[in-house]
Amino acid sequence: MIAACANVQRGDSTGSFSFAEALNSLKTENDAVRRRSSRHGLWIAVAVYVAFALPDRWLIPDVAPVTIAARFAVATIALLAFEILRLANAKTVWLDITCAAALLVGYVGWLYPAIATRDVTAMSYYMIFGAIFMMGANLFFSFPFRLSVITSSLVLCAFFVTIEEFFPSSQTYKLAFGLFYISCFLFTSFVNWRLNVERRNVLLNAAEARHQHWEASERGRSLLELSNTDYLTGISNRRALDRRLDECWAAWKDERRDFSVFLIDVDFFKRFNDRYGHQEGDRCLTVIANALKAVVESSDGMIGRYGGEEFIVVMPAAVPKVAMTLAEKIRMEVESLAIVHEERPDDMSIVTVSIGVAFTREKVGEKVERIVREADLALYNAKASGRNCLRSFDPLLPRPDDYAGKLVPLLAAAIDRKLVSLVYQPIFDVTNGKARAVEALMRLRMPDGTAVSPKTFIPVAERSGAILELGRWAIETACRDILMTDRMATVSVNVSPIQLRSPGFAGSVADILARCGVCGSRLALEVTEGLDMDMQSEVLKCIADLRALGVEIWLDDFGCGFAGLSWLRAIEFQTVKVDRTFLHDCSNPRGLTMLQDMIALIRNRGNTILVEGVETAAQFSLLKDLRIDRVQGFHMGMPVSAELLSAA
Repeated sequence: MIAACANVQRGDSTGSFSFAEALNSLKTENDAVRRRSSRHGLWIAVAVYVAFALPDRWLIPDVAPVTIAARFAVATIALLAFEILRLANAKTVWLDITCAAALLVGYVGWLYPAIATRDVTAMSYYMIFGAIFMMGANLFFSFPFRLSVITSSLVLCAFFVTIEEFFPSSQTYKLAFGLFYISCFLFTSFVNWRLNVERRNVLLNAAEARHQHWEASERGRSLLELSNTDYLTGISNRRALDRRLDECWAAWKDERRDFSVFLIDVDFFKRFNDRYGHQEGDRCLTVIANALKAVVESSDGMIGRYGGEEFIVVMPAAVPKVAMTLAEKIRMEVESLAIVHEERPDDMSIVTVSIGVAFTREKVGEKVERIVREADLALYNAKASGRNCLRSFDPLLPRPDDYAGKLVPLLAAAIDRKLVSLVYQPIFDVTNGKARAVEALMRLRMPDGTAVSPKTFIPVAERSGAILELGRWAIETACRDILMTDRMATVSVNVSPIQLRSPGFAGSVADILARCGVCGSRLALEVTEGLDMDMQSEVLKCIADLRALGVEIWLDDFGCGFAGLSWLRAIEFQTVKVDRTFLHDCSNPRGLTMLQDMIALIRNRGNTILVEGVETAAQFSLLKDLRIDRVQGFHMGMPVSAELLSAA
């Protein structure tokens, strides 16, 4: 049975297991059984053959010493020949021939000296036992039919030759014993033929049963594989990955065997589907899945499709450094596929992925869902960092709330549904009180008309990646509303860190300026001081490219972040906007001193100073005394639409 299972498994692994293979498998097993049966049969036959030495002494004592010696000689030679062949792994047919020869030689070797006895009467009765050799050839051993017939025929012939040529006997004796031997020959040959037919039928039925069992097992295996395989990509599905996660989680709980989880999301896949069609989208996912499967499985990991355009990787015993290296390899592998994606809002032209990575760590009340959730949060932050990147889970990173989750699809369609708009707040020169510039401020309304605060939707837009399209739309809309109509000399637009990190952002600004036909020096982009410094080199390069277009770069909210002085040292800003909180704190001497020190610092750098948040006449008067260059606030002018904005 073990051999049978092994054969079925071998057929299963190759994808086919024919009836002929099943039959050959059973023949091999049957051959081994026959070898063991022949050996046991020969040893028993030899034991019986030697045991007949006692009847020799009783019935033919005068020749008994010779017949007994012959018996022992034949027995010894037969056993030695058989064991030598068996140990030499001779074919089964040669073992059968050896056993058949032992029967024939044993009969002749006993008969020849036995017929020399003087006790003819005893010998005449004793010869009846010669039929045992004939029966043994047909019944005692599992000889093929042809070999058994040949062996028993030779025994029969030896009998007739003996009684005719060497053993004097009457015609009645010859007739009676001859008929007896012939009857034994025919009867045992017929039984042997029936046994061989039955064995053949049993073999065929067993082969058919084994083949059917393999087919049933194959169907079961196929169904099981199908239930664990994603129908589109051919890799594991969520069900299989959940089971693998449970296994890794149990190993971690019981043996502290670490593992990590990657969540991989295809960037802007909805746009890919909308541009190229769902069939091409399916092909894209399949190509990515096959490429990632090769990368992950070479590192003993498991990858599956988690839903939509999202994949999940379970990597056992992966330390953070190894896991992050593999995640970066996955990102680069997708990038190297160079699948064209011309509808990306970040001006890249190929398909990329964002990856969130989470690792096993101690936590009270933990479940396996926790590490998947952490990988999801890491993925969320990877998207917020500009996509085509990887992030590991950090408990200190911001987490999306339910309301933010509702805003994500709304922001994705905000431009098409005209839910987003711009208002413009004037910026005044303190010396003459005239507005020479305006700041574009984005506004969002729900479908029911409810306004959403920028403090709420801007962070969501940054984390979801929607800020890329919204930001480009804001720049172009501001240029068309303000600069093309000459409502103001300059318009400033806030830019997100995500935009500055996005490849091709400076190129998209150049395209907007060219389409609108306006000079780059009339556009100002406000960079928030709180910008994450991790991507400083990329941001600095983007800012340099923007400066080459003539675009002014302003530093927004100076003093409220953590990198203001670093940015003042690294970049030559045309204008620095002092955060409103410093103006509002001027009601006490300490706050006034802080504002004065900050103004002195900026003035020494040679930057234009703009203070925002002017809400009273007293605040404006103070700023005028401090010789501030520009001001902005509700006291000076409320944000209004482009149509209500008066030309300077």
